[in-house]
Amino acid sequence: MAIPRTIGVVGAGTMGAGIAQLAAQAGARTLLHDPVPQALERGLATVAAGLDRQVARGRLSAADAAAIRARVEPAASLEQLAPCGLVIEAAPERLDLKLDLFERLAEIAGPECVLATNTSSLSVAEIAAGVPGPERVVGLHFFNPAPVMKLAEVVPGVATAPEVVATARAVGEAMGKRVIDAADIAGFLVNRVNRPFFLEALRIVQDGQATVEQVDRVVRMAGGFRMGPFELMDLIGIETNHAVAEGFYRQTLEPRYRPSPLAARMVAAGRLGRKTGQGWYSYADGAGRPADPEPPAAGGGDGRPLTIAGEGPALDALREAAREAGWEVGEHVEPYLTIEGGTAAAGGSRAAAGADAAPRARFVAGASLHLTDPQAAGIHLLAPLDGARLVELTRTPRTDPLAAARTEELVRTLGRHPEWVGDGPGLVLGRIVAQLVNEAAFLVGEGNGTPADVDAGMELGVNHPRGPIAWSAALGLPHVLATLDGLSDELREERYRAAPLLRRRAALGARLG
Repeated sequence: MAIPRTIGVVGAGTMGAGIAQLAAQAGARTLLHDPVPQALERGLATVAAGLDRQVARGRLSAADAAAIRARVEPAASLEQLAPCGLVIEAAPERLDLKLDLFERLAEIAGPECVLATNTSSLSVAEIAAGVPGPERVVGLHFFNPAPVMKLAEVVPGVATAPEVVATARAVGEAMGKRVIDAADIAGFLVNRVNRPFFLEALRIVQDGQATVEQVDRVVRMAGGFRMGPFELMDLIGIETNHAVAEGFYRQTLEPRYRPSPLAARMVAAGRLGRKTGQGWYSYADGAGRPADPEPPAAGGGDGRPLTIAGEGPALDALREAAREAGWEVGEHVEPYLTIEGGTAAAGGSRAAAGADAAPRARFVAGASLHLTDPQAAGIHLLAPLDGARLVELTRTPRTDPLAAARTEELVRTLGRHPEWVGDGPGLVLGRIVAQLVNEAAFLVGEGNGTPADVDAGMELGVNHPRGPIAWSAALGLPHVLATLDGLSDELREERYRAAPLLRRRAALGARLG
């Protein structure tokens, strides 16, 4: 499908300028408008700088960059957008502002002009409701920075015409994006599924299970995420992230989206992140979050006997890593260390084991260590283990010191940094990933997205190392479900109820996607 020959962009901030650059690179004459002349000048300069960076990196020739730059023209007034076949609005996230803007655009542009909003949090249907011809209004949501991120969401409103959806999709694809379909619900697809990345991290700190620094370190080093949730909040702006949480909860009254009092307190104190020099981390003198520790070199098992009892991908990954490190993994009468695995809740406890029992660790997934085996050390990890540079450990006041020492020693021989955190089902990373998988299962089960689009959205839209559907396949649904049920049983909170689709698929031995 051919894209419109002339595309208008309203709003010349970072996002609007990026969208204008993409439209011009797709071959369209691009009219960039901003009501503030200085902002319009800065937007044009941003486009030029973006193209210059591509030339410097060898992605564009100087001649091609000049031709693209020439296709971006300033539009001093909205009336100059009249020739456009598509107008993309990238104005601030205020409903009153967007309603007024779309009403004016509907009068200026021809009846065949598609009106697209780049909103990330407002209802497309609500924006379209006041527009004559609401069938031509659609959401076309880009991710920041728009020229770099490889994803766009197409969001139809209640009245959006199929041909308008097709136009939006064609434009996104011509801009080089993977285009996914998203429902007109709170957060659309990506921002909805990604909510637990922040909210569950905040809850872990609120519960005293780990510090801000520990959560970020575990997420980066064990999970492979580029940034931890707290350093990312500092980058985005804590007040921005908290406002999104408030908006989700206001729209849905869903317990999973309840805003964090910790974030509210930071906002009240004016500690908003990098922009104020202080957020979850201090940025005085360019400090920021501490550097990650360097994991030790792998090796040193030296043929010592190690027993790992239980089934599941995570334990299989642990067995393989231990063998590679030189441990003799099998069933031993007198092992150096026994790891008791599985995803069972407290009913499978060995809490009554005698004090003279051999040193042992418990895989902490379906229940806390203090409920299952308080004399043991606790360990948790996620499959696949490849690339993980950290393994989480926990203990209780009654944990055998020898068990704790030998479990930490095992982790070091695996070439991973041992991180001691507070007790709880799934510890830190398992808890966050379980909620990401659960949110994805809710969304897919509601018919608001496909498994393939969910994973593409999370990987391309917010740079997750793998999407939640892929996480669930790697871990196995019993592992995910055990963590959620353990949290629900112990914390007695509705936010940890498992999605019906997740529970059904687990019962059938099937996958989410």
